[in-house]
Order: sequence, then structure tokens, then C-alpha cells
Amino acid sequence: MKSLLTTLSLCLALCLSGPGLAGGLDPTDFDDPVLEQRYRAMLHELRCTVCQNQSLADSDAGLARDLRRELRDQLRAGATDEQIIDYMVARYGQFVLYRPPLSAATFLLWTGPFILLLIGLAALYLTARKSRQRDEQPIADAAARERARRLLNEGKDA
Repeated sequence: MKSLLTTLSLCLALCLSGPGLAGGLDPTDFDDPVLEQRYRAMLHELRCTVCQNQSLADSDAGLARDLRRELRDQLRAGATDEQIIDYMVARYGQFVLYRPPLSAATFLLWTGPFILLLIGLAALYLTARKSRQRDEQPIADAAARERARRLLNEGKDA
């Protein structure tokens, strides 16, 4: 009975200590709700540079925790959103932005899907047009049809 009680106590202690071990959650102890709202919005605007396609809010990577801490520190220091974004871009490049601005470096990123769509539509149109032309062409010319008719008639006579 004593070992069962010890085992249950240990299980209860482990269950209660779980929330304290959650390393992916960063405390946001902002006194100002507007500042906290800006923080949460910026978390979704900035990308984790280690993870392929996760925002700072979604990533559990160590670098993402560091970037969240840096973001909190800059917001508490009074930096504007533009200043924070400029700092992050200067340090990590435009990859850190979820919506990079249209520039020569990002032109293909913004226009690529539309270019691929146009290429696909052009290929579909050309294929349909070629198929329609094939359907409109007679299968055989008049001389070939006459030969086929004679062969069929000879087969009936025999």
C-alpha cells in the first residue's frame, strides 16, 4: 500500500510540474495592454529564421525565443514597429519578414505565382486549340475513302 501511495504521489507531482517545464512559452509581462497587443501582432509579422515557415509566435526554436525576448525589450524601450522591423531586417535579412516589400530581390517571389498561372493557362489553351484542329481535320482524304469503299465492296462480292 505504501508503494502505491508513493507511486501516485510521484505521478501527481509530475503532472503538476508539467506546465512549469513548457519551454516554448515566453512570459509577456506587459503592464500596458496596447504594448502587449503590438507584441502579439509583431510575433505574427516576423518569421523564425531557423524554422522554414513558422512565425515567432509558432516557433519553439532557441533563436525564436531570443528574438521574442529582443522584441519585448525593444517594445519596452519605446521603439516603434518600424524601428523594430528595420533592426530585425538589418540583422537577419528580409527573410525574417513574412511579407517582404516588393523590390528587385523579391520581384520573383511576388510575381512568380502569377507567371506560373499564365504559363499554365497558355499551355491549356494551346493544347485545347491543337485538339480542336485535329478534330476538324478529316481522317482521310477523298481518294483514301474511295479506296476503302472499293475494298469493302469487293469483300461483299466475294
